[in-house]
Amino acid sequence: MGPRSSSGFFVSRAVALPLAGLAAALLLALAVLAALYGHCARVAPSELHGCGVPDARKPNPTLEPEVTVAPDVWRPSGPWDQLRLPPWLVPLHYELELWPRLRPDELSPPALRFTGRVNITVRCAEATARLLLHSLFLRCDGAAVRGPLSPAAGDAATVGRVPVDKVWFAEDMQYLVLELREALQPGSLYELQLSFSGSGYQDFREGLFINLYTDQGERRALLASQMEPTFARNVFPCFDEPALKATFNITIIHHPSYVALSNMPKLRQSEKDVNGSKWTVTTFHTTPRMPTYLAAFAICDYGHVSRTERGKEIRIWARKDAIANGNADFALNITGPIFSFLEDLFNISYPLPKTDIIALPTFDNRAMENWGLMIFDESLLLLKPDDQLTEKKTPIPDNSFLFHVQKWFGNLVTMSWWNNIWLNEGFASHFEFGVVNYFNPKLPGNEVFFSNLLHDVLREDHAMVPRAVSMKVENFTETNEISELFDIFTYNKGASMVRMLSSFLNENLFISALKSYLETFSYSNAKQDDLWRHFQMAIDDQSKIVLPATVKSIMDSWTYQSGFPVITLNVSTGIMKQEPFYLGKVKNQTLLTHNDTWIVPILWMKNGTTQSLVWLDKSSKLFPEMQVSNSDHDWVILNLNMTGYYRVNYDKLGWKKLNQQLEKDHKAIPVIHRLQLIDDAFSLSQNNYIEIETALDLTKYLAEEDEIIVWHTVLVNLLPSNFVSDVGNYDTYTLLKKYLLKRLTSIWNHYSTIIRENVTALQDDYLALISLEKLFGSVCLLGLEDCLQLSRELFRNWMDNPEKEIPYPIKTVILCYGIASGSDKEWDFLLNIYANNTNEEERSQLAYAMSCSKDPWILTRYMEYAITTNSFNFNETNIIEVVAAFDVGRYVAKDFLVNNWQAVSERYGIHSLVTLMYLIGRTISTDAQVMELQQFFSPMLEEHQSLKAHAKLQTIKNENLKNKNRIARIAAWLRKNT
Repeated sequence: MGPRSSSGFFVSRAVALPLAGLAAALLLALAVLAALYGHCARVAPSELHGCGVPDARKPNPTLEPEVTVAPDVWRPSGPWDQLRLPPWLVPLHYELELWPRLRPDELSPPALRFTGRVNITVRCAEATARLLLHSLFLRCDGAAVRGPLSPAAGDAATVGRVPVDKVWFAEDMQYLVLELREALQPGSLYELQLSFSGSGYQDFREGLFINLYTDQGERRALLASQMEPTFARNVFPCFDEPALKATFNITIIHHPSYVALSNMPKLRQSEKDVNGSKWTVTTFHTTPRMPTYLAAFAICDYGHVSRTERGKEIRIWARKDAIANGNADFALNITGPIFSFLEDLFNISYPLPKTDIIALPTFDNRAMENWGLMIFDESLLLLKPDDQLTEKKTPIPDNSFLFHVQKWFGNLVTMSWWNNIWLNEGFASHFEFGVVNYFNPKLPGNEVFFSNLLHDVLREDHAMVPRAVSMKVENFTETNEISELFDIFTYNKGASMVRMLSSFLNENLFISALKSYLETFSYSNAKQDDLWRHFQMAIDDQSKIVLPATVKSIMDSWTYQSGFPVITLNVSTGIMKQEPFYLGKVKNQTLLTHNDTWIVPILWMKNGTTQSLVWLDKSSKLFPEMQVSNSDHDWVILNLNMTGYYRVNYDKLGWKKLNQQLEKDHKAIPVIHRLQLIDDAFSLSQNNYIEIETALDLTKYLAEEDEIIVWHTVLVNLLPSNFVSDVGNYDTYTLLKKYLLKRLTSIWNHYSTIIRENVTALQDDYLALISLEKLFGSVCLLGLEDCLQLSRELFRNWMDNPEKEIPYPIKTVILCYGIASGSDKEWDFLLNIYANNTNEEERSQLAYAMSCSKDPWILTRYMEYAITTNSFNFNETNIIEVVAAFDVGRYVAKDFLVNNWQAVSERYGIHSLVTLMYLIGRTISTDAQVMELQQFFSPMLEEHQSLKAHAKLQTIKNENLKNKNRIARIAAWLRKNT
């Protein structure tokens, strides 16, 4: 969803044609699940006055004209200081009308004004004369309270009113507060009537926002919404918490040239005349009970394609050009089958009568699985099954595709509060891969899960991370902390928790428990313990599977504490122990404490045969069956298929036995475990659990390794992208070059031949598609002339005939080495391509490639362009930082800053100077170097930045000193084994 992962498991929207089917399937798969069970523009505060006299033209004559906003004065502490709403009112129904002033002849304003009104039916749970609901960046134009209402909500004339004394905003916690002259009565129904106005912006994808785009040769605009997690309050006053579900009647007033979409099908349409201007009023059917964050709107001039699946209409909306070109057909044709698969899996039908899926030109969230109206960035959705690898780019499945699954996990059953958002995202991520495997049964599921989810989160997680999958509600004090939950721990670790749970239960029991859970909490909310209770019920109803503790006890040990364990098996004694994984473990560590242990499921194999599940439910335990003999054929691997969320260590004999098996017959060890052994060993050696030599010994067999995904893992660990630059030890580089190239010959010859002769043969090789960039980049980095020559060939062929695209899996590498080995001719060609390209991701790729030049003059000119030319105003890409990340570029960037630091600061912000200091100083290893760099940057930074920078530079220095010892040991091992 954004930046490259440190692992290198990233495919620029590049590789997936073959992935196209896979990614789109996944894409659409998760949205479907979301629908059944649901996922996840500003006004200055000074403008947030309101609730004055309503505009007489506004259709809400019941609002009280005497109500005015109280002045912004000091107030005593109260419920408005709390993050959670008080339990006084329960919303039951919203009558919402929105009127955005989007017109086809007015596309230039940076902000779009909208007005609206909402009548909210509530049940009073506790007597109160103060009403709190959420509102942010809205002006309140009127407020009234009707009631008590009769159950039948009869004639409005017979219903009383509750006078409103004051209306004011508690901005810190984003509340609108109504103070009444008399208290509401418990058990009675009331109607809150509010009129409001606000703005939608192009640059902020929160609440209502604008997209500008080109279609059929014309500049156009559309309006869409993003409410999750807490942005519904930016659009209309509401009770903006996931447990406060209600039904919605939604009406959108829009220009007649646009179509309006929402969660439900259109109920009726009419016209209204306002000062001679015609507007269309579109009203939609009533929604099921749902949280405010699932309310969705779109106003657009789009085309669509449609089909029916099991009597329900599915429509894909996109630019008319895209529809005419057939780009939406693949998504249309796969969405229905995914819905049907998930309905059958959970035995729960999708409850809405239609599904609209709209492709936005720009959508930062990538995908949002609103019930009935799913929103995507068009780059994820507009695919064709016959696209060629050289013509079309799609991203590999990642967390942005959690949409179909969330129709069940999130929309139908919603977490009680955001601290358990992983119940939405973790289950959706897990089932995403189940859907893909169902439609692509030949896909290597374990390796795909490792490369997409598990690999990255194991690199981020450790004992001192202040982040568990499930957080305590009381830990949250500010609204912005909720958005921070949408991270790698919620998605990747959450999915890993679900996968581990599934691994120690059989599939039927796992699905049976989920069906029970979903049926029980449909249209309602659930907590983590509710889920565990249904799993426990399923366990108790059978006798085949016996657990060492309750499901709650087992899973709480994983979800409520940070980090993960290292499981160490002594194969000589059979003793297994667990300890927390620390970054840079210190021997006899006593300062860092991690009191809890995990209840660990241990699936394992011995000599290639799967063994019975065992449990490590305390710090250490004896397993005599795991002892090995002196036989060369005796070996043990723990964590079968890497379904457990932990790393595995062995004693010296255990590692020796595995190394012997790799050298004798590596295919006796499954691919997923060859991956595991390499990845665990290098991570453990990096953090002082084992010697680096133990990890390096596992690479001796690699000349026989023909699985590119295993090579990817080796190269990520041995040749990180900054290896040559950061090590500064060319002796080690030379040794590593000789050692690796000898072993890379076979795999390189295989894939370079495919690239030269028949690149389309890779269409169905998913693991190759996600690994080729690292393979090609590493072989070129190691200086293999055939790789450099192939890069030059492909680049020059593209220059001569731009229609002859570079294969996307390796395009980033080819562009970089084409520029690195070329002159200003190649560089100018790329600059021209960049200047005429409007695709954001492709521009970033080109910007990166232009920084690969080894010519200081070209790099200097590049940075000058960046700070003086409008064409380089492309979003987040900081050209100076990109240049400084390269070995040659960091010296050029440092020289450039001498006379241009103020312009750089103005262009990218003063914080960029701090980042540049770290990039330029990434190889420092002495106090003198730290001092020199600080003196260089001192005129550019503020005092507090200089103090923080000094501490960071000291950390970099200390890390580099530690790495020097590691590099020296690698060099010594290479001399011995090359």
